[in-house]
Amino acid sequence: MNQTGLTVWFTGLSCAGKTTLSLAVAEELRSLGYTAEVLDSTVVRQDLGKSLGFSKVDRDENIRRIGFLAHLLTRNGVIVLVSAISPYNQVRAEVRKRIGNFMEVYVNAPLEVCEARDKRGLYQLARAGKIKEFTGIDLPYEAPPHPEVECLTDLETVAESKEKVILKMINNGYLKPRDFSHSSAYFFDI
Repeated sequence: MNQTGLTVWFTGLSCAGKTTLSLAVAEELRSLGYTAEVLDSTVVRQDLGKSLGFSKVDRDENIRRIGFLAHLLTRNGVIVLVSAISPYNQVRAEVRKRIGNFMEVYVNAPLEVCEARDKRGLYQLARAGKIKEFTGIDLPYEAPPHPEVECLTDLETVAESKEKVILKMINNGYLKPRDFSHSSAYFFDI
C-alpha cells in the first residue's frame, strides 16, 4: 500500500488513555493494510532512555529521542502513533517542527479519573512523596493550546475517540476514505 508517513502524537496525563487509544488506532489501520508503529514512551525509555531521570531536562530529552525515532519512521512512510505524557508545549512544538507530517491528539481526562484508573499506584506514591517530579502532582502538565484532536476519555468510549482520530487523519489527507467505507462509524461521501 502506498501511504504517506505521519506521526500522531498522543499526549496527556498518566492513565488518561494514550496507550489504549494509540493501540486501538494502530489495530484499525493495520487491519486495512496500513503500516503503523506504536511508540509507547514507557517502552522506548527502557531502551533509549535508561540513563535519563524525570527532571524537566531529562523528560525533554526523552521526548526528543522519541521524536527522532518517529521522524525516521515517518519519512519512510510509516504511520507512527506516539503515546507519551510529553508534558511541555515547547518540546512538543520542537518535535512537530522536526517531523513535519504531524498530528497532536490531546487525550484529556480529569486528574481524579486518571488517579482512579491507575492500577500501578503511581499517583498514590506521588501523593505520599515516594515518587518525586510526577506530572500532574509535583510537575505541571501543559495542555496543548491547539491540538488537531481532543479526546475526552472520561466521556467517550475508546471506539468514539478512535473514530475522531481516524476521521481527522482522513480529513487531513493522510488516509484514503475508501479504505473506511465498510464502517458506518465514518461519516463522509466516497
